[in-house]
Amino acid sequence: MSQIQPSGLYYPNKFGLILLKALEDVMGKNGLNAILNLAGLSKYIDAYPPDNLEKAIDFAEIAAINIALEEMYGPRGGRGLSLRVGRALFADALKNFGALAGVGDLAFKVLPLQAKLRIGIPAEAKIFSQISDQHSTVEERDDVIIYTIHKCSECHGRSGLDKPVCFIAVGLLQESLKWISGGNEFRVNESKCIATGDDVCEFTIQKEPIS
Repeated sequence: MSQIQPSGLYYPNKFGLILLKALEDVMGKNGLNAILNLAGLSKYIDAYPPDNLEKAIDFAEIAAINIALEEMYGPRGGRGLSLRVGRALFADALKNFGALAGVGDLAFKVLPLQAKLRIGIPAEAKIFSQISDQHSTVEERDDVIIYTIHKCSECHGRSGLDKPVCFIAVGLLQESLKWISGGNEFRVNESKCIATGDDVCEFTIQKEPIS
């Protein structure tokens, strides 16, 4: 498998730990080990990153895992797994992170749906921007919310693709919206991707829930 060059951009160890646990939840231990071997990340087999906020997980490692999922399961299978991993990432751990902790409070739960989205989604973007090198911003438009990742790990070092590939992020956003809204599912579409030649990775969130 082609080696992706280190990016010099990092997530904290804790994110790496959460990601590997989410992968293990979705794929089982053997599936995870196979992916780590294929991604050139066998150093993490039975040796997960420590549970701290030291920035040590290079974006290139996330990109390598993303490619390995596609190579092992094909584009469609890899996409489905990535969505599930993204959902598990949020459900298992991220909802207890800093700025999002208050989203579970009663005062938040009684807010109207659009107010929840207006507060909750930027809170999520802020977590990533504050404790990692993934700079994220949120813009509200009439019927959609635009979540933009300016420095993206999932497609780091990838170019010339004809379709967006950041499905872990899509799954994470879907699950976070479900949590923020109190149980609704929302349509999330990656409308721009650095791997297809765009300058950012952009995710379009429909404000009206599907269910």
